[in-house]
Amino acid sequence: MSKVAVILAEGFEESETLTIVDILRRAQIDCHMFSTAGELIRGSHDIVVKADAIIGDDVKSYDMIVLPGGMPGAANLRDDDRVIRLLQEMNEAGKFVGAMCAAPLALGSAGVLENKNFTAYVGYEDKIETSGSFKEDVVVIDGNLITSRGPATSYAFAYALVDALGGDSMAVKNRMVYFNAFDAE
Repeated sequence: MSKVAVILAEGFEESETLTIVDILRRAQIDCHMFSTAGELIRGSHDIVVKADAIIGDDVKSYDMIVLPGGMPGAANLRDDDRVIRLLQEMNEAGKFVGAMCAAPLALGSAGVLENKNFTAYVGYEDKIETSGSFKEDVVVIDGNLITSRGPATSYAFAYALVDALGGDSMAVKNRMVYFNAFDAE
């Protein structure tokens, strides 16, 4: 079974985080939330979430690392040496690296976006240090890198994560009434 580590820093975007975790778990993918702070961590809208664990080297045993956005959460991820090191090591190992909204800031600092296509929150293409190519697509997949735009794209992003790991996003979409709600294909 695939394992996903979702990394939370103080000020994370709650809707992105919980949508990602919820959809991955609905797809029967082993997903854990790792905090860069304490067991209880506060999001950008003052919602406190209990993390499954504190960040550590055990994250390297996971198949995918995912960074939700939010501010100042994304800046806190970018400024955390443990996060940067894990992103670099997992990327070098060819494992999946995902980020959305403002969190590609951390990917840029880790060098993960170099010569890759990516997306991020509106206006962040000018704030992220990289030679990568910014795209305005809802979700951008380039090899092991998966990125998305912002809170409203959380569902599309999470379904893309499921698909990347070989899961059945179509079954989850149907159970969640995704098609009836949006008349999507």
